[in-house]
Amino acid sequence: MADPALRRALEAGDFILAPGVFDMISAKVADGLGFKALYATGFGTVASYLGVADAGIATYTDMVSRMGTIARGCRTPLMADADTGYGGLLNVRHTVAGYEAAGVTAVQLEDQETPKKCGHTPGRRVIPAEEMALKIRVAVETRKSPDFLIIARTDARTSLGLEEAIRRGKIYAEAGADVIFIESPESEAEMAEIGRQIAKPLFANMVEGGRTPILPAEKLHAMGYRIAIYPALGFLTAAAALEKAYAQLKADGHSNNMGVNAAYSFGKMCELMGFPEVWEFDRKWAEIAGNLPPQKAAE
Repeated sequence: MADPALRRALEAGDFILAPGVFDMISAKVADGLGFKALYATGFGTVASYLGVADAGIATYTDMVSRMGTIARGCRTPLMADADTGYGGLLNVRHTVAGYEAAGVTAVQLEDQETPKKCGHTPGRRVIPAEEMALKIRVAVETRKSPDFLIIARTDARTSLGLEEAIRRGKIYAEAGADVIFIESPESEAEMAEIGRQIAKPLFANMVEGGRTPILPAEKLHAMGYRIAIYPALGFLTAAAALEKAYAQLKADGHSNNMGVNAAYSFGKMCELMGFPEVWEFDRKWAEIAGNLPPQKAAE
């Protein structure tokens, strides 16, 4: 079931800073830090699950299963990437129903052609705005709860320019989207212009090394943005840490030279994954089992 806290935060005018999560370890870490929402990144989820590029290869079945696992494993509301809705209008209806049933709180749909390409990468092509507007209308009609939010993304800026991207954002807002996501504006001035022209809550994609400048939360909020995601931060830092640790293991032949702060302790990881509850369960039922009367031998 969608968490109403995210809608309430948007209605209150709060700013929502959301880290990108891509597997259950990243999700568990982020979930314990007090964010108002988490963002399940398509790039990171596809990379960690399939080990391939986020280029329309993952299917609805691949993604709804992973997104549901993350949503069920966290207390924090989850916003989730659903690409193009995995096809036409009927696919969008199926996708929205599936993501909502899986426990996701907000679904992101984009106006790229199928197969899609990852945002901030070249060669993205978009469908007609009117066709995307129908997808949004289907999504709004399909959801069971108004607390399940529809985030409408346009990738038109890179290929068709800012004016067309803003036009599409307005059309998608009129179609019923709760949040508007203009992907990859290329300057602070463009981001400010988007904020001036679109009245709905805006969504900023802060990608390290991407096309859009990374701005502080306070500045984004003042421009009219209500959500900022950092989808790549988790998997970029995780990959760098793994490469460093594995390279040191290869060079040294052991892990004794890792610094005290270079890794989680084994005990902390056990706690993160819920082992204390498992151990308590085992103690309880071992005691009960130990008090059972001895079994009589068969006569």
